[in-house]
Amino acid sequence: MVCLLFTCTKRSKVGIAFYYWKSDFNLNSSQSNILYKAAKNNIYIRFFDINWDDKVHKAYPNALISFKQPTNKLKITPVIYISNKTFENINSNDIDSLAINSAKLLNELATLQKIRYQDIQIDCDWTISTKDKYFSFLRSFEKISHRNLEVTIRLHQVKYKETTGVPPVGKGVLMFYNMGKLNADVIVKSSIYNKADAGEYVAYLPGYPLKLDVALPLFSWSIHIRDGRVIQVYEKIKSVRLNKAGNFKRVGNLYTAKKSFFLSGIYVKENDIFKVEETDLHTLQNAAQQLAESLPHQNDRTIIYYELSNLDPTEFSAEAILKVSDRF
Repeated sequence: MVCLLFTCTKRSKVGIAFYYWKSDFNLNSSQSNILYKAAKNNIYIRFFDINWDDKVHKAYPNALISFKQPTNKLKITPVIYISNKTFENINSNDIDSLAINSAKLLNELATLQKIRYQDIQIDCDWTISTKDKYFSFLRSFEKISHRNLEVTIRLHQVKYKETTGVPPVGKGVLMFYNMGKLNADVIVKSSIYNKADAGEYVAYLPGYPLKLDVALPLFSWSIHIRDGRVIQVYEKIKSVRLNKAGNFKRVGNLYTAKKSFFLSGIYVKENDIFKVEETDLHTLQNAAQQLAESLPHQNDRTIIYYELSNLDPTEFSAEAILKVSDRF
């Protein structure tokens, strides 16, 4: 009886963390509370992006993080996002310089805030044509930074590892969301997560040679469609807000404008469509269960939730996050 009770109540040994992707780091009380209760203050913060500037033909950092509150109680892993376009255009001879400058900027930003870190995450959706330059950057960056390096891994990079290659690092983070391209097709299933699309990839996970942490979605968005084309994507506009607007005809997750009007400063034309793709707790549980059934066993796995700055605590409580994580 005691053993059965213990089995039912024990928690998973996986670690839990959150991403933070805004340029201004400023948590409200609800976000701070869930970060502490669910993740023991473990957080992955994007420090800056690196993009390619076509005008000057160089890679430049932007969206540098600005800290608006103390971070001394947080366990921070810095994240650098690098566009694939950067590696499409950069000269191979400039790879080492890019690594040196990136590591230097990261260290400067961390030093200003007195942040100590042991790991760094690089986020890049590389392709077959850019893998050699990207992998060269990773080798150079790890050598320069003297830190443990991990990288994000997309599902297609798992399935086609023979052609896309396996990054030369110790660990990857599997991004289990954004499974389809944003498009104006109102029939296509959610591009954030749907079981059918995920099923085409998860069978390849046991054969992937890197240790894998996991990133799961907490976000939702609305795709603004006009005349069969995607106009914009809005993370802040969800079904609740569209229902309150009163100027839409709703069919499932599709909202068609009955007239032209402004929605919080956004011009909506008659017959415009808002395609709502939402991640609720049920969707998150399904994603976690599908993934957990296919991942090989790993003792020190971390589950990272994207992302904290837009998290609605009325939808996802700390206890709910813990229960989802228990599936691993």
